Amino acid sequence: MTAPSWALQRAIFAALSADAAVTALIGTRIYDGVPAAAPLPYLVLGESEERDASSDTPATRHALRLTIWSRGGGTREVKEIAGAVIAVLHGAALTLSGHRLIDLAFTSAEYGRQSNGTATRAVLRFSAFTEPF
Repeated sequence: MTAPSWALQRAIFAALSADAAVTALIGTRIYDGVPAAAPLPYLVLGESEERDASSDTPATRHALRLTIWSRGGGTREVKEIAGAVIAVLHGAALTLSGHRLIDLAFTSAEYGRQSNGTATRAVLRFSAFTEPF
């Protein structure tokens, strides 16, 4: 059986890659591992946490972090991309391999600049709940 966090990450990647609004803003630059010299803007499927949430049935609670990087000169570009990503994922009914997605919800966003001022970022946090089937 596929690990629940991997099944969820694959489904998120597929949903974002298939969305016209997201791809209009970042193209196909959605990464797990960022290639050297990748052009900005791009989105990184970043850190995640998986916790047992079982009661009567097996279940997993997920905390996800997606990071958007831009060189747009301000936060406008990352905020536009963030809005498109949130629109796709919040409440989405994604199909996962070997698991059922019960809930996927946007929980917070943080916007800022790289310390040297050359890039801006948005860190989006989501929570999810899955069960195996």
